[in-house]
Amino acid sequence: MSLSSPSFREILACTMWARSLDAAQMARVEADMVERFVPAGGYACRKGDPVEHWMGVTDGLLKMSSVSPEGKTVTFTGMLAGGWFGEGSLLNNEHRKYDVVALRDSRIALMPRATFQWLLDNSIPFNRFLLMQLNARLGLFISLVEYDRSLETDARVARCLAALFNPYLNPAAGHQLQISQEEIGYLCSTSRQRANQALQLLEREGLLRLEYGGVTILDVDGLRNFRAV
Repeated sequence: MSLSSPSFREILACTMWARSLDAAQMARVEADMVERFVPAGGYACRKGDPVEHWMGVTDGLLKMSSVSPEGKTVTFTGMLAGGWFGEGSLLNNEHRKYDVVALRDSRIALMPRATFQWLLDNSIPFNRFLLMQLNARLGLFISLVEYDRSLETDARVARCLAALFNPYLNPAAGHQLQISQEEIGYLCSTSRQRANQALQLLEREGLLRLEYGGVTILDVDGLRNFRAV
């Protein structure tokens, strides 16, 4: 699939690292990237895969997760259009540590390892972005340990939604999320019915508004700090 579509360029234009590139760097990035369609339920990548690309979501919704040897699924985060992932495995030259599954039909941009390494060697702003993104992801994963160990479901749903609004991890997220309650359940490791109960509570608290086919976030900080009593 060609990267000349307006939707791809719109996503790239609102991505922090792309805005920092000069014209020559941007031209190489656009020439080297390819785009792949991943149907709902399909894998963008799988745990154990060799890592040859930095990957970005140009359209859709992905879930980053891992399955334990006992069969328990641990969900790390959701990724919306504009989010990029896999830099840690590229930097460490290791195999993929997690699965990434499309929760709806999605399009994925693939930057080859050679282009990624070239940007590291030639763009200080790109390096600065990666440093900030890795810091944001570390903070997210630390908070996920807290959620799993100390928060009940209502608060976990609130924090999972708030995590979609990090400017480094999901820069294109707007306050109106086109996301189903079933998808929220997948991201928060709970059932659709239990996610619905949590969302209704958060709506009563004035933190969000439920709408047909989505959710409008009214108070991101309130979601980050929410603890049910």
